[in-house]
Amino acid sequence: MCFLNFAALNYTNMITIKTFTFNLFATNTFVLSDETGECMIIDPGCAKPSEQAELSEYITKKALTPVLQVITHYHIDHITGIRFIKDTYGIGATAHPDGHIFWENKSAHESQYGFTSEIVPPENFVKEGDKLKFGNSEFDVVLIPGHADGSICLINHAQKILIAGDVIFYGSIGRTDLPTGDFDILIENIRQKLFTLDDNFVVYPGHGQKTTIGFERLHNPFINQD
Repeated sequence: MCFLNFAALNYTNMITIKTFTFNLFATNTFVLSDETGECMIIDPGCAKPSEQAELSEYITKKALTPVLQVITHYHIDHITGIRFIKDTYGIGATAHPDGHIFWENKSAHESQYGFTSEIVPPENFVKEGDKLKFGNSEFDVVLIPGHADGSICLINHAQKILIAGDVIFYGSIGRTDLPTGDFDILIENIRQKLFTLDDNFVVYPGHGQKTTIGFERLHNPFINQD
């Protein structure tokens, strides 16, 4: 009879991704956690008390400890919950410094969206090639402008996860008609920095349903125009 030696088994680190859809723009807020109980909150779009409660209740129920608050880009619909996260968990926002126009020019930024919210600047900055870590998990930071200056994507190679912000969506891409947007730059960056990933990378966008690199490589009409 063969018995398993459980002490010798190599348990693979597993990242759990919880998606919330918040505010008038149906922005995806993500809570990523692993077996340690530490977690990373990405794009806190919770704009009203009921949304804040939904997010915090999940964190409490799962006994999670937030250690990072990461902003993929500083458009207003992705940052409405920064103050709440800071006040509740004591962690300021982390973002790329190239997005400084969006926290330095509040009035011009908000006029593009038709509603107002407190603009809380980031407290921590990352650059391309940095790694963001929580628990036993880590994500590479990739800078992909074109939708907005300072836009970053986060890539976990071990589990083939791509947190895409508003860079790429299911069958679409981020708008390029807002301040600092540039269609050609966005497409070039997607092709050079994201389409080098394996087809089975799962893409978690800032709005809408998840997709895969393989699907978008074949079917995204904005990228496959040649």
